Amino acid sequence: MTEQIDLHRRHLLGVAVTTVAAVQFATAGSAGAQLSMTKTGATTIKPGTNSFGPLKQVTAGVLNVGYAELGPADGAPVILLHGWPYDIHTYVDVAPILASRGFRVIVPYLRGYGSTQFLSSETPRNGQQAVVAVDVIALMDALQIDKAIVGGCDWGARTANIVAALWPERCKALVSVSGYLIGSQEANKMPLPPKAELQWWYQYYFATERGQAGYEKYRRDFARLIWQIASPQWNFDNATFERSATAFDNPDHVDVVVHNYRWRLGLAEGEPQYDELEQRLAKAPVIAVPTITLEGDANGAPHPDPSAYAKMFSGKYEHRLITGGTGHNLPQEAPKAFADAIIQVASLA
Repeated sequence: MTEQIDLHRRHLLGVAVTTVAAVQFATAGSAGAQLSMTKTGATTIKPGTNSFGPLKQVTAGVLNVGYAELGPADGAPVILLHGWPYDIHTYVDVAPILASRGFRVIVPYLRGYGSTQFLSSETPRNGQQAVVAVDVIALMDALQIDKAIVGGCDWGARTANIVAALWPERCKALVSVSGYLIGSQEANKMPLPPKAELQWWYQYYFATERGQAGYEKYRRDFARLIWQIASPQWNFDNATFERSATAFDNPDHVDVVVHNYRWRLGLAEGEPQYDELEQRLAKAPVIAVPTITLEGDANGAPHPDPSAYAKMFSGKYEHRLITGGTGHNLPQEAPKAFADAIIQVASLA
């Protein structure tokens, strides 16, 4: 097992390295977006050029969710999920491409981000993996979306994995950056080699009260550092960063983020009503819906080797490596490549 695979055995629950032949997908046509593209699908974002415009709000479960919506109301639904420390602008250039192809695109702020707010001050600011997926199902119910293509990156990829695994009747198809990321507290007890542990430094930092206070005080500096480490070849400008950084001003942001990482290490409890879901996730359920997984060739964040998770997808499946210096925030760095994956996986569902 390579060190790269060791790095994510926590998420893969000891999955043996295997090589699975990919199911080939038909080549999609032009995405039709008016963006400046390179051959690899990367884009240069000019500050202030791309915007979602006015956002919508809807009560869904325990949240009032802020979200962007593009495309025709009767289009095939696509739900795109961001991660940490990012926001809905991960998809600011993906969404118009998909809308131009007739998809109804929904891009929500996760709990603790942007304009998404808890309905009650009594609700725990819980960040465990299952609850974020429950939020997505609640959002679908609130928007009367029976079934959707779900795509994600970072926390969003894990959440998309969970929706596809636990509620396949609600997930038409899946696009996941860095593959299969479902984990468990038990698996996270397994120590890693020191070099691998080093890459999780912030996880251990957040386990301390000093870390929580430090993130509260320096959340913008912290996020910018993670962006730079995770995407070392992404030359984002200050306007691009600040456009997303306002999402971290959410009053629940620090509590949700810190709980997420403490829960992973078994240092914080989840809510009892989600125990059954976590037990199912701890068994590493196989995902059967049509799936495309993506990875950037310059991803500086911890991520598993594709061969370690290929067998976790039992349906029509393909993995794609996106070249040209693409880092961890793949949909924002290479929006055409991500949009193409959504378009193509839709044709197989």
